[in-house]
Amino acid sequence: MTALRSINRNRIRSLLTMLGIIIGVGSVIGLMAIGRGSEESIKKELGKIGTNLISISPLSDHRGGVSFDLTNVDALKESDIKEIELRCPTVHYLSPVIQTKSQVIYGTNNSRSTVIGAYRDYFKIHSYEARYGQLFDDKTGKSLQKVCVIGKTVAEDLFENPRDAVGAIIRLDKIPFRVIGVLEEKGPIFGIDRDDFTIAPFKTVQKRVMGINYVAQILAATESEDDVEKAKEELNDVLLNHLKKISGGEPVFEINTQKEMMEIMGNITGMLTLLLTAIASISLLVGGVGIMNIMLVTVTERTREIGLRLAVGAPAKAILFQFLTEAVTISLIGGIFGILLGYGIAQGTDSLVGLSTTITPASVLMAFGFAFAVGIIFGYFPARKAARLNPIQALRHE
Repeated sequence: MTALRSINRNRIRSLLTMLGIIIGVGSVIGLMAIGRGSEESIKKELGKIGTNLISISPLSDHRGGVSFDLTNVDALKESDIKEIELRCPTVHYLSPVIQTKSQVIYGTNNSRSTVIGAYRDYFKIHSYEARYGQLFDDKTGKSLQKVCVIGKTVAEDLFENPRDAVGAIIRLDKIPFRVIGVLEEKGPIFGIDRDDFTIAPFKTVQKRVMGINYVAQILAATESEDDVEKAKEELNDVLLNHLKKISGGEPVFEINTQKEMMEIMGNITGMLTLLLTAIASISLLVGGVGIMNIMLVTVTERTREIGLRLAVGAPAKAILFQFLTEAVTISLIGGIFGILLGYGIAQGTDSLVGLSTTITPASVLMAFGFAFAVGIIFGYFPARKAARLNPIQALRHE
């Protein structure tokens, strides 16, 4: 109560002293909420692609983010698919993939679209469903037929009514293709339009559109997320030991899982959140310095009071505890207002910027605990100074 009365007597000064703690705690909670929300958003976006997805790609030499060695670009062949199907029982869906950009034309309308060559399993791997028409079957996906399935964006660019696309003949550059289906809308992911593409049988795109004889990527998927690591081991064994995908004693391919990608992104966002939190914590230290300065001023102002209490027999520990309690009280009250500010920052970011935020009890407790620690650490020196005053000199103080 003595601490609260002292704070109440100097409300404006106490409020200004708390300001550093308020800003510090609010910044820590707000930035941690933004970081945590960003991490969950990234995982959610990656989860849309599928957590049981596995990709096999030719390995190239990367230095400084630039690819220098393209000798492995043709390391994967369509014939590898049969060996994988035979020797990898955990792999449930499998498709070679190749893609290019092409001008898709219908009448006087055109659209610059990504053209993907794949098997029927590609639709299963990415959970694509037909909104109009149908998807091509497994036999067609492995043939040279000139049929295709288009995404919602392509359908809207070429046709007034996407339903009219089914059965229409479009051209990929100069090659005619018959549209047999329009896919359900998927929406964007990381700013990439997942509806702006045309999917055709793998061999058709490989031979007739691109004129190549290799596979750019092999996509696989397991029945469940729990089987991903086992499937990765099976794929690695087949590629190395049976298909001999090795050059100079080193593999010429790399296997990546969606789960690994989610973990990497989670680690990156976690490090960024930690960095931002550390920066925000500096303001807490500044607030602590402010508390120490004000408490030193308070000790000077109340020197006669301290001397009187010591003269009538008050123990030094009681004086130390009194001033330390005042410092901690100021810090904790600032912490409470800081928590409210943190919630305001999180809500404002969510509402105004559209960036999702997540406030966890752990972040609130951590920020509040930090405020408590700041009060003790920076309040101890002034309190210790007050407790060590000489009663006679203190009573003579003007």
